[in-house]
Amino acid sequence: MSLSAAVKIEKIAYKGWPNCYRISNGTVELVMTGDVGPRVMRLGFTGGQNMFKEYEDQLGKSGEKEYQLRGGHRLWVAPETLATSWALDNTAVKIEAKGDALVATSPVDPQTRIVKQIAVRLSPEGANVEVVHRIRNENPWAIELAPWALTMMAPGGTAISGFPPRGKHPEVLAATNPLVMWAYTDLSDPRWTYTAKYIALRQDPKAAAPQKIGMFNPNTWAAYLLNNELFIKRVKADPSKTYPDFGCSFETFTNGEMLEIETLGPLQRVEPGATVEHVEHWSLFKDVHIANWTDAELDAVIAPKLN
Repeated sequence: MSLSAAVKIEKIAYKGWPNCYRISNGTVELVMTGDVGPRVMRLGFTGGQNMFKEYEDQLGKSGEKEYQLRGGHRLWVAPETLATSWALDNTAVKIEAKGDALVATSPVDPQTRIVKQIAVRLSPEGANVEVVHRIRNENPWAIELAPWALTMMAPGGTAISGFPPRGKHPEVLAATNPLVMWAYTDLSDPRWTYTAKYIALRQDPKAAAPQKIGMFNPNTWAAYLLNNELFIKRVKADPSKTYPDFGCSFETFTNGEMLEIETLGPLQRVEPGATVEHVEHWSLFKDVHIANWTDAELDAVIAPKLN
């Protein structure tokens, strides 16, 4: 099927799954599978590297009795619990072309009574994607949750994010943002890089120990540099609302297999039949080089791409 001369959607087989869909504009392409999910399994320049991690031994399979990481981009529920966040997504989803968007909708989960939906809308030209995440409550009672969008990046790259605008003492005395640790966070780990304005986390296939950190930024963004290609995702966060994990709108995690860049929406009460929405904006860039990881270099390379 085709949406326009610029943006095309076609059904394809992908990595052993027969019911997948590619949306492309000639510059970039995304692949969503209808056999499990909802999940975006591929994002990259047409014919180029997949920016997303894929677990090769889990591709093309479905119906497993245990949760499968698989890779790609997924939608979870925060705060993290085994019952809700790790609810199985190993069954088929409904995929539709709606206008200029490709929409994947899960069935009602039998345990959580939640429906998840991911809609991707690709710009007619260039490398910009709008990703809308929706969670619907099909319980007969209200529940509290936050949407949590996790992008699992291919190994070997470096994640980057920025702090809210910095200031000087004593002109700025109030706290500006939380920086949140987990029990296994080790700030002395050489995979971390810190500057006055930025934080970076390198994925190292030889370093198995997990690392994670979180923070809040009203203009939340995260980037991942892999083989001189840069993926950026952005989301607006509301300082007046309460966010999970001591107030995180952004989190990043890595181990020896992959690295995740994650954005979170605010905690909210979702009435029966109601839906919450969380919107990310993705961009992809070629020929990006970072050598010294200083504020000046990151300002020059990253900041113009966030506009």
